[in-house]
This record gives sequence, structure tokens and C-alpha cells, in this order.
Amino acid sequence: MSDQKLPLDQIIQGDCVQILNTLPEKSIDLIFADPPYNLQLSQELWRPNMTKVDAVNDEWDKFGGFAEYDLFTRDWLTACRRVLKDTGTIWVIGSYHNIFRVGNILMDLGYWILNDIVWVKTNPMPNFRGVRFTNAHETLLWAQKVKGAKYTFNHHAMKSLNDDLQMRSDWEFPLCTGRERIKVNGEKAHTTQKPEALLYRVILSSSNPGDVALDPFFGTGTTGAVAKKLKRRWIGIERDKGYIKVAQARIDAIQADMLSDEFCVFPNKRNRPRIPFGALLENDLLKPGQILYFGKTGDITARILANGTIKHNSITGSIHQVGREIQNAPCNGWEHWYYIDATTGERVVIDRLRETLHENGDQVEASAAGIAANTALTAPSVSPSRTTS
Repeated sequence: MSDQKLPLDQIIQGDCVQILNTLPEKSIDLIFADPPYNLQLSQELWRPNMTKVDAVNDEWDKFGGFAEYDLFTRDWLTACRRVLKDTGTIWVIGSYHNIFRVGNILMDLGYWILNDIVWVKTNPMPNFRGVRFTNAHETLLWAQKVKGAKYTFNHHAMKSLNDDLQMRSDWEFPLCTGRERIKVNGEKAHTTQKPEALLYRVILSSSNPGDVALDPFFGTGTTGAVAKKLKRRWIGIERDKGYIKVAQARIDAIQADMLSDEFCVFPNKRNRPRIPFGALLENDLLKPGQILYFGKTGDITARILANGTIKHNSITGSIHQVGREIQNAPCNGWEHWYYIDATTGERVVIDRLRETLHENGDQVEASAAGIAANTALTAPSVSPSRTTS
């Protein structure tokens, strides 16, 4: 395999560490890894009706002990770090059997953990012996390669996916069952197949169309299937020929042009030109002396000053500064201050007006630069005193 060319949209058979070491350095945007969990099952499991549980007892999940598993984990995480871009991130999923060991090694290798996500299983397998709590979740660790480096997080896409509420770190999905569960001759094709809904959220949140997502333990190809649907490029590494056959057929069945790119690209507010609050005055969307209301309800108000600051009692400053003083906590003024809509008489968040300017685009670029400079020169500092009305 060429050291300079990525095998895009392909499944490569072989040992993941060996294959990863043939790929170009710093070439991958996103890695999702579902490594062996090292379950260490020592006996068969039976249901109360005396039917045998189809548990994970595959050869790929058997190790000689913790030392052997830790060495294996360190090797593949090191190989992943080499191919990951400095701006890239990695997701690793596991259970209580392995995730704490994985997290320790991640940190030792220099990764910086951004979040731990709990996948809450809505239909977990019971603990049939009744000697422990039902194991109803798995943990995903999301880490960046370089602490402090810029990385992709599509916050607003996640918020939209969650009915316009900020996405939390507890994700509820059922186990992969029914029609989604791939079977061969009536048996599960893979004992730990993950639901596509889980990978959908992972890939949508931390990559963009055209990015390269790699899965070093490809299995039956859930990562590749979802990546293809979301217009990402993908690379799968898998040792088992049987899994590769199932994964390839699964991905080939997905129509490449099911969606055009426009349905997978979302505007990122962080990349937009900055619009200062004062631009709303210059574009006659708000007026000096107009009253703003702090929150959708409540009696706290402020008056707009001509220089783009606002005044609440003895406190004068930006919409963010005054909001921070009022609630004694960090404040995004765009989301906390409201004006009265002249047509409906209802309170409307001022961020709606900023969106209007963004939609108008080039019309505000000149005024934005000018008002920002003027506000910086003329805005008085925030008074340390705090009062509420």
C-alpha cells in the first residue's frame, strides 16, 4: 500500500496496528473505535427459561490477562494517534470491563478527553443470575489528539437534533435488534453490532462532509454505512473475512446519491463574521432609548444607549456584561435580552435580529467594523455595584 495515498471508502483486511502504520501520518479527521472489551467470561449464561444467552465469547475478545490487554490497547491507540490530524478527534466505546483502562492509556499517550458519553440502553439484557445490577449502559470517551487544538464540534447540529435543546452527555438508544440486526443463516453476524443511531450522532457531531472517518475494528461496517449516508469518506480495518463480506454488502446497498451535499452541510455560527450589538442600531432594527427585557418573562429591564451599550440602573456595559452582573454568572446577551415586537406585542429574543443581519450578509460588513471600534472606544466600564429592578 502506498504511504502517500489513503484507501478511501475501502475495507482493508489485516491487523489494525500494522495497517494503521502504513497510512500517511496526520491524514484522518475522525476515528471511531469499538475495540474488544476483554469481557473475561468464565462460564455460560442461561435465562430462567433455560435458553442459552448468546453472549460475547469470540476469540477476538480473549486475552491472557490485563497486561496483555493493556499492551494491545497501547499499541492500537499509538497507531491511531499517528494517523490522526492534529485537529482530529477519536471516540472509543467500552464497558466497565475495559473503558477505565482505555481512558488511562489515552491520557498517558497525550490525548485530551473532551467528554465521556453514557449510552443508556433502553432495552438492556437483564442480569439473569441476579447477583449484580443490570448493566444498562456503555461509555464512550471522546478525545482530541492535541490539547487546546481546534477541533470539529457541530454544536448547533446537535442542538437541532435534540429539539433545540443543548445535547447532554447521556444518550438513550436501544440495543441493535429487529431488522437492523444483521444475521447470517439465522445467527447474529456480529455479537456486538452497534445501532446506527449511535454512530449517526457521533459522526454528525464531530466531522463534516468530505472528512475521513476511520474505524480500526470495523466489524459489520456500521461506521462506514453511516459515514456514507452522511457524505463522509471512510476507511475500515478488519481481520475477519466473514465480517468484511457482510460489511461490504451492507455498504454497497446504500445509494451513494441518496442525499445531495446541501442536506449534510450546516452553517456554523462560530465561522460567521462577528456582528456587534451596535450594528442593530445602525441598521434601524433597534433604537437608542428602547427598552430591553432580561428573559422571556420577568421585570428586569435595560435601556439601549446610542453607542451600542445598555444601561440597567447603575450598571452600564455590553449586553453580555450587564447580563453577567444581573445573574452573577457568565451570560450570552444575545440569548438573554428581548425586545417587544411592534406587530405582535410579544417579547422576541434579540438574536433573531442578528440572524436578520446575517441573512443580509454583505450589507452589514462595513458597519460592523465601524461600530465595533466605536463601542470599544466609548463604552464605559461596568460599575461594580449591582442592583435589580
